[in-house]
Amino acid sequence: MYQIACIMGKSSSGKDHIYKALLEMEHLNLQKIIMYTTRPRRIGEQDGVEYYFVDDEAAKQYEDSKKIIEMRQYNTVDGIWKYFTVDDGRIDLEKKRYLVIGTLDVYKKFCEYYGKDKIMPIYIEVDDGIRLERALKRERKQKIPKYKELCRRFLADSEDFSEEKLAQAGIYKRYPNEGDILECIHEVARAIEENMSSSTI
Repeated sequence: MYQIACIMGKSSSGKDHIYKALLEMEHLNLQKIIMYTTRPRRIGEQDGVEYYFVDDEAAKQYEDSKKIIEMRQYNTVDGIWKYFTVDDGRIDLEKKRYLVIGTLDVYKKFCEYYGKDKIMPIYIEVDDGIRLERALKRERKQKIPKYKELCRRFLADSEDFSEEKLAQAGIYKRYPNEGDILECIHEVARAIEENMSSSTI
């Protein structure tokens, strides 16, 4: 049985919303694995909620101490942003089950670190046209919209989540989120109940 569910999807696929909704479902009893990032906080984000926001110096200290499970870095229009997961003592697979959100590379690194039999892939799929509309709507709400970065991420997603790469990672099951997001949330919740081990806490 799986012990960590990994939610993946292209930008603006609704994965953040789904992630938060699943964590709020008491019967699932999922613990969140919060990643670290060096990118600036967006409006409404809180340290220790969406991410742990750190600077490059802190990221290097984690690297030097070999506590990083996985790390990605992106050369954005605002400089290099790092996203990473730290083995910081908060993950105990013997007692709890977890939910993490990330990229396809995050999923593969978690499989390497903990074993593929421990990680449940949850790939959220949305038509590209719908995703682009959602992304523009969200970016317009930012104090300083960064449309160039939006476009970079949108194009990068086509490569990062190509059909070839999904197949190589053994991911074939899709959870569509193009209509009522509640339907997608409940479908994912049912899959977690059926495929993940029970939490003892």
